[in-house]
Amino acid sequence: MPASASHSSVPLFNRHFSWWQVVMCACIALVMTLNAAAQSGSRLRVRLADGFDFPVGKPDADGFYKARGYWPNGHLGEDWNGRGGGDTDLGAPIYSIGRGVVIFSQNIGVGWGNCILVRHIFREADGKIAMVDSLYGHLHERKVKLHDLVEKGQIVGTMGGNNGMYAVHLHLEVRKNLHIGMNRSQFARDSSNYYSPTAFINARRVLPSSMQKYDVPVNNFAPYGRALADTSSDGARTASVDVPSFKNGSGTGKDEPKQDDDFWSRLKAKMRAGQTTTATDEKR
Repeated sequence: MPASASHSSVPLFNRHFSWWQVVMCACIALVMTLNAAAQSGSRLRVRLADGFDFPVGKPDADGFYKARGYWPNGHLGEDWNGRGGGDTDLGAPIYSIGRGVVIFSQNIGVGWGNCILVRHIFREADGKIAMVDSLYGHLHERKVKLHDLVEKGQIVGTMGGNNGMYAVHLHLEVRKNLHIGMNRSQFARDSSNYYSPTAFINARRVLPSSMQKYDVPVNNFAPYGRALADTSSDGARTASVDVPSFKNGSGTGKDEPKQDDDFWSRLKAKMRAGQTTTATDEKR
């Protein structure tokens, strides 16, 4: 009888244990799925940036100069060089201008080479929550990958020249429009979509922050060479913050672009000689 009782109780225990295993496996699978969705989905949770610094010679661009400035309908960012001249700044560290999340890290070749986009969420002086994208172009190396969370002053790459296409320098942009990605030609080339990087940084060196995290969209722009309509994103708006959406358009800025004949040849010569070109603003 004892043997018989023992024999009948084993299958019951095994059945209970099997169901427990099923439940545990299901829970683990659900957690893994949710984590994967959080990393590859449309949003990530990110803390507010506590301020912005320059991307070279941190925090104040010491040892570097602005070889080419920003102007609407012309150059949509800033080119930064080391004061040593020529290509002496090859491999110099490039820093994230503020806390954020990497939304693009890829070598797309053509005129860009290695590029990184970091999305930042921050609180303006008036209390409004806003977002911008910072772009770091023509890098020699990329040091971060897609969806990495980065801090202000963290190395994201090293300075390059797109494999010799240009004199070594950093091309920096700060975008208001979260839909641009690497498809600039589809959007207005003016101050409705872009900030002057130096002006943006200088106006926001120190910002209020907290431990609270906010939803940040991470895939609301089209892959390189494709239209915005091709992406399945949910746009720039989130439930947590009020970020304006932008429409595609052509440049209609009030400021006229500066004219440069054979600009790239002149720029490369100036950069190699350690000279600067006219910019619309200064570091300090």
